[in-house]
Amino acid sequence: MRLPDPTLPALALLALTLAIPAATQAQTQCGGGFNGFIQGLKAEAVQKGHAPATVDRFFAGARQDSKVLAADRKQGVFQMDFTSFARRLISKDRIKRGVSNGKKYASIFNRIEQQYGIPRGVLLAFWAFETDYGAFQGDFNTLNALITLSHDCRRPELFRPQIFAALELYEHGDFDPARTTGAWAGEIGMVQMLPRDILENGVDGDGDGHVLLKTSPPDALMSGAKMLSSLGWQPGQPFLQEVSVPARMDWSLSGTDTKIPAAQWAQMGVNPRHGQIAGNLPASLLLPQGRNGPAFLAYPNFDVYFEWNQSFTYVLTAGYFANRLMGAPVFNAGNPDKGLNGTQMKQLQTKLARRGHDVGKIDGILGAGTRAAVQAEQKRLGMPADAWPTQALLSRL
Repeated sequence: MRLPDPTLPALALLALTLAIPAATQAQTQCGGGFNGFIQGLKAEAVQKGHAPATVDRFFAGARQDSKVLAADRKQGVFQMDFTSFARRLISKDRIKRGVSNGKKYASIFNRIEQQYGIPRGVLLAFWAFETDYGAFQGDFNTLNALITLSHDCRRPELFRPQIFAALELYEHGDFDPARTTGAWAGEIGMVQMLPRDILENGVDGDGDGHVLLKTSPPDALMSGAKMLSSLGWQPGQPFLQEVSVPARMDWSLSGTDTKIPAAQWAQMGVNPRHGQIAGNLPASLLLPQGRNGPAFLAYPNFDVYFEWNQSFTYVLTAGYFANRLMGAPVFNAGNPDKGLNGTQMKQLQTKLARRGHDVGKIDGILGAGTRAAVQAEQKRLGMPADAWPTQALLSRL
């Protein structure tokens, strides 16, 4: 765990869903006797060109970790609404330390902004949420975690390549199979990156010849910035902006799937609470708690957040916190209609599924599929189609 809070989604774990090559037979091999599994990994490593003696040293202390599997099975159900989640994560102390770290590492952030165009608030927010500015990086042995999850037959194609990436880091002197620790899913360091991401985007920010994301803030921040850049971040463009909305408009236009020029939103009565509307940039109107709650315009750079984490509430909170750290005011919570609890959400999802909507697993979580289904049913029933599920909708269905 990165933070002492089991409800927090992992940034890099969800990044595992990104651009994974088609799995080969070797990559998907899993299960069976553990010793035999290790021998298979070693043979594949040698096949990939690694020296047998190096491979033997790397895997010498490898073992299964039952706590990793327990953590994988017990991922917390993410049901908190945006306002509650944001207030839980964004404390005065966390803001104070964010501002302090921004000043302390000003030279690094200046380099990042010049080289990658990533605003300092964006990285400070991730740094805060993922590891509380490096204080809670996880104490699972990283190699054992990756091997355990690869041996487990749930998602071997996701974790097995990370083992060989860790082996390359070991050869570079940037990974210790006995001592490198991190999150239960194999993420390492202050901004929690997986071994392959470190190989591809790691930056030696402090000039010591190594990329050490656990102990070097310059390395961690520069590497995180390069990864955001590689995922498509556009320098000089906004990412998220709080707005006020009119009392009446076509609420079915809200949501991440609708992108129209920001100027058109302004013509409909959507006004910024801080700064200026970004002209002709495409933007989505986000209403995390419906038309009576907080409202934001999300620009193309905000899409990059979803490449790091798939949780709508998490990325919206991270984007908002980034703006707060750069001087934006506290968001207007409004007066949203009361949402549904976990049991009610499952009832709603069941009813939506029976009507032919793809809501995924009946889990009580307001994910993208459930939001889209809610909005479609609201529109069909002549209700304000703001994608916020309420008791009124549940009753109508």
